[in-house]
Amino acid sequence: MTSLFYHYSMNDNVSAGSTMEVDDRLSHLEQRVQLQEDELQLLKAELADALRRLGYCEELTQPGAGAGGRRPTVAPPTKNHCSLVDIQLKSEVYIHLGWESLKLSVSPSFFIFINPSPSCSYLAPSPVSEDGYVRMFLRGRPVTMHMPDQKRDSYSLDHKGALPEHKLKLQWVYGYRGRDCRSNLYLLPTGEIVYFNASVVVLYNVEEQQQRHYLGHNDDVKCLGIHPDMVTIATGQVAGTSKDGKLLPPHVRVWDSVSLNTLHVIGMGVFDRAVTCVAFSKSVSNGGAHLCAVDDANDHILSVWNWQKEKQLADVKCSNDSVLAAAFHPMDANLIVTCGKSHLNLWTMDGNTLTKRQGLFEKNEKPKYVLCVAFAENGDTITGDSSGNIFIWAKGLFEDNRGNRISQVVARAHEGGIFSLCVLKDGTLVSGGGKDRRMVLWDHDYNKQSEMEVPEAFGPVRAVTEGKQGELLVGTTKNTVLTGSFPETLNPIVQGHTDELWGLDIHPSMEQFVTCGQDKQVHLWDTNSHQPLWSKTIEDPGRCAGFHPSGAVLAVGTMTGRWLVLDADTRDLVFMHTDGNEIISNIKYSPDGNFLAVGSHDNFVYIYAVMENGKKYSRVGKCTGHSSFVTHLDWSVDSQYIVTNSGDYEILFCEPLLSKRITLLPTYFVLLLYHWFCLGVWPDGADGTDINAVCRSHDSSLLASADDFGKVHLFSNPCSQPRAPSHTYGGHSSHVTNVAFLHDDSHLISTGGKDTSILQWVVA
Repeated sequence: MTSLFYHYSMNDNVSAGSTMEVDDRLSHLEQRVQLQEDELQLLKAELADALRRLGYCEELTQPGAGAGGRRPTVAPPTKNHCSLVDIQLKSEVYIHLGWESLKLSVSPSFFIFINPSPSCSYLAPSPVSEDGYVRMFLRGRPVTMHMPDQKRDSYSLDHKGALPEHKLKLQWVYGYRGRDCRSNLYLLPTGEIVYFNASVVVLYNVEEQQQRHYLGHNDDVKCLGIHPDMVTIATGQVAGTSKDGKLLPPHVRVWDSVSLNTLHVIGMGVFDRAVTCVAFSKSVSNGGAHLCAVDDANDHILSVWNWQKEKQLADVKCSNDSVLAAAFHPMDANLIVTCGKSHLNLWTMDGNTLTKRQGLFEKNEKPKYVLCVAFAENGDTITGDSSGNIFIWAKGLFEDNRGNRISQVVARAHEGGIFSLCVLKDGTLVSGGGKDRRMVLWDHDYNKQSEMEVPEAFGPVRAVTEGKQGELLVGTTKNTVLTGSFPETLNPIVQGHTDELWGLDIHPSMEQFVTCGQDKQVHLWDTNSHQPLWSKTIEDPGRCAGFHPSGAVLAVGTMTGRWLVLDADTRDLVFMHTDGNEIISNIKYSPDGNFLAVGSHDNFVYIYAVMENGKKYSRVGKCTGHSSFVTHLDWSVDSQYIVTNSGDYEILFCEPLLSKRITLLPTYFVLLLYHWFCLGVWPDGADGTDINAVCRSHDSSLLASADDFGKVHLFSNPCSQPRAPSHTYGGHSSHVTNVAFLHDDSHLISTGGKDTSILQWVVA
């Protein structure tokens, strides 16, 4: 991400005759407004900080300030154009940090940056002061990081950090992407089901409870197609942006599901925005040699490829409206069917030309969306639409050029849309509904044979495929995969969150962890079975979570200022309270379990006494002083002090229960971004939002970080050298919001934001 003071080179005076699209111009203006707002926020924070510090200096010059107090002198600007104030102090002073006063021995000369310019917006630790601190610059703002007394003599910025001896290996992906993707669930001959979540394609053997993962993609996977050989797989992804701002173009990857080796990469620089549909040809004569794909351009370009030669054979503008499905006809390698908003199109390929025939609904009401397509054993095309109708388009009419007409109708087969159709091996048809969440079995003549309903908690049907021994596999819009057979109950085998995910904490003594997200769901997960031990729906979107040291209860903070405490065994509500009306960004029990700290976006941290092993709470204090929202907090090991970070990079210390100054700097906090132990996690050019979370292993040998570019990093601990080397791991496709080691350091858990995924890594 660019620094705050990056100067745009675009012309400010865009004329009315500019060729820029209206949306682009609006986006440009929004970026400029956001940039200016960020600059103003930072300048306000810098001014407040400068005035506060100058006020302390003036206090020192007043009568009674003590021997050695004298008025500060101002040094001229340096060559890097950053204004400096050189404060000459000799005596021991108290520097007020906003909550309590912290006693420090100030060196004869130290610098405070007042008005950082663009040239100061980089990560550049200053030399170590005599008093044991390093100053790092984020977006030009200095962040002072104090080191423990025992480290001062041995620490050097010139020392090179070492890579950690341990590495991470992806073991499990929780969740499935069903909320906005279709036709992405299949059974392979290996007995594995294949689907995707974030940028990972998962091959899951349900019976053996094992997963394998294809990790070739660098951003969200949006579509999946299976070759007739049932071994070769094609997956398409969205466009992304790399850490250094470079475009990662959308493309299709063709890979081997046995070896997980990438065979071909198709369409680099050809597709626009994302690849939303992909399918192999299926006819015996063609042998699966062709691949069709639809991208997310304004015209939704349909293209056909010889995938083995990575050569495009034909392309055509498909539709101005959304295209939801594309498939080759199983008996004709030159016929492709696409459907979507208000259309069903049949495309005939002749050489490098694709010719369209529109489906004619004639006397039937034209649906708003044709949602899905399948093919019967005899070659009939079957569609399901948003009105709940099943239309059959007979293959026998293709030869006389009338195959774009409906030959049979099953009216109102479902209440609401039909999101998926699956033709079983015996020729019968299964349809999956959205609004009614029903699964219906139809015979060869489209007479209803049986039905069952997906439980409301798991949401509408999104994808249906045939599993083992007559069972069905059902993917839902609430990112769940279920299995079952008519007319029995469907049982979940994969579950996940459905909205942005930030909350994560680890059970203090068991192989369990808790997550909460903006979908208002709280899940307690077992890391061995990879299933939730329980799930609970709460009233507000969740943001953070924390276990009591006993493991008996867990606290959940929400986006509305409300926080609640749940019994970890029964999920019963134990306590609920509201502090302010803004986001509760962090909630954490003290190590001794006697207190709870609640960090809020209203700039305060609320302190509660905890009684009866987490069953009762009483507020005993409130820490004030931050000029921006609280982002992270941690307790000292002895439960006496709290240290916090804020949105404007402040580091404040608080002794929450006593009204006295802190005379010793608490030395070891492990959940903070702006701290000496974590200095090395920050890359060059970083701003304060590029790293979202850090955590330390319980044996203190490792440090993990979650960044804004979909990466998890593993460092040696302490990570106090600038630009420390790390092992870097992908899998998430959006900002990684949180990381945490299990209580025995055997695994690391990471959570994704917009991708809603949870990844479980083995520490080896």
